[in-house]
Amino acid sequence: MSLYKYKYIKDGVEQEETKDFADKAALYTALRASGSSIISAEEVTSVKTGLKIFSFRKKIKSQEVITFAKNLAVMIDAGLAISRALSILIKQSRNKKLIVVLENVNASINGGETLSKSLEAYPDIFSSLFVSMVKAGEESGKLSYSLKIVADQLEKSQNLSKKIKGAMIYPAVIISVMLIIGVIAMVYMVPTLTETFKGLNIQLPLPTRIIIAISDFLRINFILTIGSVLVLVFGFISGLKTQRGKDILDYLTLHAPMIKGMAKEVNAARTARTLSSLISSGVGIVSSIGITSEVIQNHYFKNLLNEAAKQVETGELLSVSLSNSKSNLYPIFVSEMLSVGEETGKMTEMLDNIATYYETELDQKTKDLSTIIEPVLMVLIGIAVGVFAVAMMLPTYSLVDAIQ
Repeated sequence: MSLYKYKYIKDGVEQEETKDFADKAALYTALRASGSSIISAEEVTSVKTGLKIFSFRKKIKSQEVITFAKNLAVMIDAGLAISRALSILIKQSRNKKLIVVLENVNASINGGETLSKSLEAYPDIFSSLFVSMVKAGEESGKLSYSLKIVADQLEKSQNLSKKIKGAMIYPAVIISVMLIIGVIAMVYMVPTLTETFKGLNIQLPLPTRIIIAISDFLRINFILTIGSVLVLVFGFISGLKTQRGKDILDYLTLHAPMIKGMAKEVNAARTARTLSSLISSGVGIVSSIGITSEVIQNHYFKNLLNEAAKQVETGELLSVSLSNSKSNLYPIFVSEMLSVGEETGKMTEMLDNIATYYETELDQKTKDLSTIIEPVLMVLIGIAVGVFAVAMMLPTYSLVDAIQ
């Protein structure tokens, strides 16, 4: 998306506006569709533009895309023309960024483009999965059905992600609170105790000296410490955005204890659900596998699916392609169920069963993980508090020994 400042004549009146468009072609198409004559158009390339584009990408949530697909499907089912349905959705929407997109899409459709082609201009909002299913719906005459399917697919994928993130939020919050309380204790509580210990004139035990040394370092270098932590966090986040960082994270995800099994099941569920949605909408098997590889985030699974697509294109069965893989990324259950689906001609049903099975398994495992993590965290908190308490109490015992 780019921001354009343009002048045009409509109904004999010269006007000037600034709006987001995919490119100049989209701008011209929108103006022609509204009966306007273009005078001039230039792309705005200021710093403000960059901020606006960044905001644009961030403020349209996946839930809004799901709602858009559902509502559009209902309206098309009711017999409304796509342009009329989009006009209604534009009036209903409260997100200004989404309104701009829908206005541009509607103008493109009025200019003679298909819905899928119009949506394709916004890849950051409408994924290749979304666009491909809409295109398949247009070609088969079942657009509303395809929109319902893609909305359902996106919703289930979103719910799966929420469950996994939800299981991680609890330990993250507890650990963060522990660190904050620890820092406060080191900066404010320990110095008070240190002054008391100085008046005892005794040799402090090693654990106590370590705690005091950490406290002194934090107090003296507090700003430096906070700055270093922020730099490390920023560097870590930035590193994850690089291809090398993503590759390392993908590897760790598939080899880390406790989560490696869940990682494989998550990708198996997403693969099956996406393939089922695409195939049921009329997308060819090879294209479906290719689009699914774009939806999957882990590059090991992407590579496997891309290789499988090549093999299927030469006549190999998908189940055979996955089962023959040496990586063993997909559980045996996936290839076995796919084999049954290929033999019986019920591929989409088998894929749905695979997705449902793993989604149910993951739902239970995320609950179990939360149950396991809670006592582990309690033990860690207890150990931390115990170590701190013992380190602070040891000088008292040393004093008693000295008196005796």
